[in-house]
Amino acid sequence: MIKDGTNDLKIYRVIVNHEGQYSILLAERAIPFGWDDVGKSGPRQECLAYIGKVWTDMQPISVRSLKE
Repeated sequence: MIKDGTNDLKIYRVIVNHEGQYSILLAERAIPFGWDDVGKSGPRQECLAYIGKVWTDMQPISVRSLKE
């Protein structure tokens, strides 16, 4: 079992939901309802690094809008 993903040769894609929450999904799988492809795909670690750069506020959009 690969725990850290360093030997994972699978290709993933980055997806985002309507609340601005990000996740990764194996590229060959269908995107679940309510999620959209952001156009980034690649190895697991690369996709996670991308999410780390773009997802700077972990709060859902609905919660953030309550503070404004």
